[in-house]
Amino acid sequence: MTDRLRTAIPPVSPGLARRAYAAFACTRVARVISRLVNWKLDLLLLRLTGGRFSTTLMFPSAILETCGARSGQLRRNAVIYFHDGARVILTASNAGAERSPGWYFNLRANPEVTLGGLPMRAALVEDAVEKRRLEELGDRTFPAFATYRAQAATAGRSVPIVQLTPLG
Repeated sequence: MTDRLRTAIPPVSPGLARRAYAAFACTRVARVISRLVNWKLDLLLLRLTGGRFSTTLMFPSAILETCGARSGQLRRNAVIYFHDGARVILTASNAGAERSPGWYFNLRANPEVTLGGLPMRAALVEDAVEKRRLEELGDRTFPAFATYRAQAATAGRSVPIVQLTPLG
């Protein structure tokens, strides 16, 4: 599978369209639709369009391939990402749910992953200052991340930030 991983530089300001889409994404209805439909549909859309189109529209998305932490089987998930220099950043928000997404546990157990068809190595961002800086960039990329972090905190969870470094 070869997708294209477009460069996704966080905007200076998210703009009205991004803020409106993100506000909708934070609603209960949108999260249900996202979990039941979009997360599955995006895998198909991203594959069919070579990574050019997904239900996230203006937000950069790609297929993350991980090795199952327990099963060892290939797992594919559509994720929103952004670039920080040569690194690609993922936010394991799981739309503010009580638990981190399954792909997060997979890449923690097996850090060699593929994003958009490109091999990468995953690492958790642990430095608090760096994590906060990346959260701010993420909020400009997808403003719903701030709401998701607050909801996860209410459930007693801190949202992990993962950096992917290209291999080779």
